[in-house]
Amino acid sequence: MNAMNQSFSHVVRHRRSMREFLSTPVPADLLQTVLQEAQQAPSNCNTQPWQVHIVSGQKRNELAAALMDADDAGNFTPDYYFDMSEYPDMYAERAQSSAKARYDAIQVTRDDKAGRARAMRQNLDFFGAPHVALLFMPALGDSVRVASDIGMYGQTFLLSLTANGLAGIPQTLLGMYADTVREFLGIDPEMKMLFGISFGYADRDAAANDMVVGRIPVSESVTFHE
Repeated sequence: MNAMNQSFSHVVRHRRSMREFLSTPVPADLLQTVLQEAQQAPSNCNTQPWQVHIVSGQKRNELAAALMDADDAGNFTPDYYFDMSEYPDMYAERAQSSAKARYDAIQVTRDDKAGRARAMRQNLDFFGAPHVALLFMPALGDSVRVASDIGMYGQTFLLSLTANGLAGIPQTLLGMYADTVREFLGIDPEMKMLFGISFGYADRDAAANDMVVGRIPVSESVTFHE
């Protein structure tokens, strides 16, 4: 294995979703490096359909406040349907196991509804990260292939963050307030929001970051045909 492969293996295996960040902003030149690397993501027919809005500073704080107001009002406006209660058992069990690991790390018990609600609301403050990338896409056909392009961009963005000493967390929940985000940032209603990625420097001492979510064996997700 050459040095480049070792480096890639390290990045892939050490990328984790962080839920506590330092307030230190990412330098502009480093952010540009991450964005240039993310731009190398593959896409169907090289369409590169992602439209990425980076929100920082005072605008970030104002957006967080707007999201919390929307949450208080029950103003949920997802562009794409999502209901975890419809997950088949094996997927639901993985999601529940991940949630349990998180709540155990921050010492929130199953019956602590207020504690769980506070933990969930941290999503709307971007887990304290100084930046959030909001990923939008054009609605083309059934949107499945375009959404796959956005996913590939998001993964490349996350890997670049890790490779450059940063951290991020993809957040489906942010997409539940698509109208709020569009109105706040003045984004064309034709552009649909899939998810967001809060990012910055991880607080390595935070209990919320002291957890590792496992992966199923390759044999459970890959079938070889010879």
